[in-house]
Amino acid sequence: MHALQFAEFGGPEVLRWALAPEPHAGPGEVRVRVLGASINPVDWKVAGGFMSGGQPLTGTGYLGRDGAGVVDEVGDGVVDVHVGDLVWGLGSATQAEHAVLGSWVPVPDGVDPLVAAAAGVAVETSERGLRLLGAEPGQTLFVDGGSGGVGAVLVQVAVARGIRVVASAGPANQERLRAIGATPVVYGDGLAERVRAAAAGEVDVVFDVAGKTDVDVLLGLVATPHQVLSIANFEAAAAGIQLTGGGADSRAADALAEGNRLLASGALSIEVQRFAFAEAVQAYELSLTGHVRGKLVLTP
Repeated sequence: MHALQFAEFGGPEVLRWALAPEPHAGPGEVRVRVLGASINPVDWKVAGGFMSGGQPLTGTGYLGRDGAGVVDEVGDGVVDVHVGDLVWGLGSATQAEHAVLGSWVPVPDGVDPLVAAAAGVAVETSERGLRLLGAEPGQTLFVDGGSGGVGAVLVQVAVARGIRVVASAGPANQERLRAIGATPVVYGDGLAERVRAAAAGEVDVVFDVAGKTDVDVLLGLVATPHQVLSIANFEAAAAGIQLTGGGADSRAADALAEGNRLLASGALSIEVQRFAFAEAVQAYELSLTGHVRGKLVLTP
């Protein structure tokens, strides 16, 4: 079996598509023959050593947190899926020919498996963040970074819940934000004034996806720091905003179920750029620019 891997921390140049030990499904897990696995910022952070706690790499590192594929091995205790089923979900080392998923749902009829492959991390992050913020129907949410892989999914999940969304993006992505139900604003100087105008003066909660706007600007949009959550600016903890990276806060099964309903109904669309695993270095270089529209998906 081949998998995307690295033997030292670094940028895309350290990545290799090479032979790797074949994984197997443990209790409560399934293994899939991977059709697609998406690139998320956490992947290049892992490869770069930014999540190592300053410890050196021991052994070989593998990448990928989500994907879609055909089930070819079912672990003990699994009763809701069979060999040959097409599923998508969350797992580990998914950027490989075979991968183990710990949470999954069936790919809905008529949905491109590569679109489903791109959804896992984004829908889990969206569900988690909206829950931690306490965002409710009828409220106004500002999404800072609404056109990227996570941001665009977040916008659509929020809109489907009846939440009014104002979202930032560059000039080229304003129409895309309108198409998925958000009121768009251009990021940069004067952002707060543009958000207030778009929201008619009131913002209930702020979800920082990009981590590029000064935290004081985001705090100025709401009454208390607890109304701001970030998945990207972990140096802002001192300001009192909520930070989340998953872990104990995750409710993967709920998130995947919601994402599947939205995919099946057409309420969630994801723009996908496809790269072969042999082109992973180019795909990671593009991801690092921070200007990807939609999701990058690797395929065998």
